Amino acid sequence: MKKLAIIATKGTLDWAYPPFILASTASALMYDVEIFFTFYGLKLVEKKLDLQISSLGNPGMPMPMPVPVLMQALPGMQAMMTTMMKKKMASKGVAPLEELRDLCVEADVKMIACQMTVELFEFDHSDFIDGLEFAGAARFFEFAGEADISMYI
Repeated sequence: MKKLAIIATKGTLDWAYPPFILASTASALMYDVEIFFTFYGLKLVEKKLDLQISSLGNPGMPMPMPVPVLMQALPGMQAMMTTMMKKKMASKGVAPLEELRDLCVEADVKMIACQMTVELFEFDHSDFIDGLEFAGAARFFEFAGEADISMYI
């Protein structure tokens, strides 16, 4: 069986989709899949998903009209951009993030939270979804070292 190892480090709405889309697709193609969530990527496995979009530092983000970077930093812009992105995704039939994450759980994608990061940010294990494994990077490397494909997202 082929193996896919993914390291998820980002905690914004736009960066949440790639690990779950790739993991669920690989699982459907009969890959053994593990995702290691570390640093801000831990936001993706919290029970309550409340992720935002930030165009700051992401000049490639397509906008319906050009918005100067200075204006993107104004209060309320992040919420507005998040709402716009969610509407765009829904209009194009993109599954909601919760649905993609649930699909990964149902497909037996192994999800691992970085224990060191959990301790660093003083999270409680109860903040996270059920079935999540808590382990260090060495545990993930046992799998990633034998993976056919490894991705850093």
